[in-house]
Amino acid sequence: MPADGASPVPRVLVGTDLVAIDRLASMLTAQPDLAGEVFTERELSYCSGRRRRHEHLAARFAAKEAVFKALGTGLAGGVGWRDVEVVNAASGRPRLRLAGAARSVAGTAGVRSMEISLSHTAHLAIAFAVLVCDGAVAP
Repeated sequence: MPADGASPVPRVLVGTDLVAIDRLASMLTAQPDLAGEVFTERELSYCSGRRRRHEHLAARFAAKEAVFKALGTGLAGGVGWRDVEVVNAASGRPRLRLAGAARSVAGTAGVRSMEISLSHTAHLAIAFAVLVCDGAVAP
């Protein structure tokens, strides 16, 4: 805690991504194995039960990209698509689950909580990731 007694402001990492749903749908159709390389079984199962499957997949794709941007990794350093998973709470609220290299990078960065917001229309999907880290913002 700073000498003046004020609480330190946590460090926040932010990432966002926008996906054209038709483009992702075309990629998944042209490369049938791609879905299994990008999405976890849980994500594929969730989306396959939805009426607008490609909209939900595109939102999850955007979420993965948003987290990569927040962590500052992209697909480098061993971080893979399936290392970031979007799961849903009982309420339906999307939550993030990290594994592998993404979990390691988040641990090194001091990430203590993560939030994800997803939205989609018939044409576009967007995700906004916020990762709150230990340690204060430098003055």
